[in-house]
Amino acid sequence: MHMIIGLTGSIATGKSTVANELINRGFTVIDADQSAKKVVEPGQEANLKIREVFGDDFFLENGELDRVKMGNEIFRNPDQRQKLNEIVHPAVRQDMLRQKDEALASGKTTIFLDIPLLFESKLQWMVEKILVVYAEAAVQKKRLMDRNGYSEQEALDRIQSQIPAEEKKQLADAFLDNSGDLADTIGQLDEVIKQWDLKP
Repeated sequence: MHMIIGLTGSIATGKSTVANELINRGFTVIDADQSAKKVVEPGQEANLKIREVFGDDFFLENGELDRVKMGNEIFRNPDQRQKLNEIVHPAVRQDMLRQKDEALASGKTTIFLDIPLLFESKLQWMVEKILVVYAEAAVQKKRLMDRNGYSEQEALDRIQSQIPAEEKKQLADAFLDNSGDLADTIGQLDEVIKQWDLKP
């Protein structure tokens, strides 16, 4: 019996820490952000499509996507963001599903798909259960300000661009409250692994 679990959480809730804990326990974690970097590399189909749609201006001399320039472009222009997402998102899903199939073929039984915007992108269909890493809004804000040097407003803007952590918690099959210290969160994680009877 295999199980595909979506791992998600809002910005600065500590999702990456939980992903690393899972990897330490031998679980397969397939990371959407890594796939997103991979699919736009030179020679990849998505890279070629982006060049067709956006033009050479958005690429560096070595053929790589100019992330800063593209970031600025889509930040200001929702239509352009939509165009980019229509190229990148299907490629990311395809890459993640391919990695999942490979992991299952190699005998893995539990696979975590680490998708930061799982709910925002409506990707619930890709997984059987959802584990949300949660932190109180005040904790999120403080972590973002400490970690990224954001002002309070910058931190709030980023938090508010996502579905609220409270809401994600309600939509999850289980959640880890990472508002406190790491040892406490790891205890909760081990509890979920036991409850769901998960084996790597």
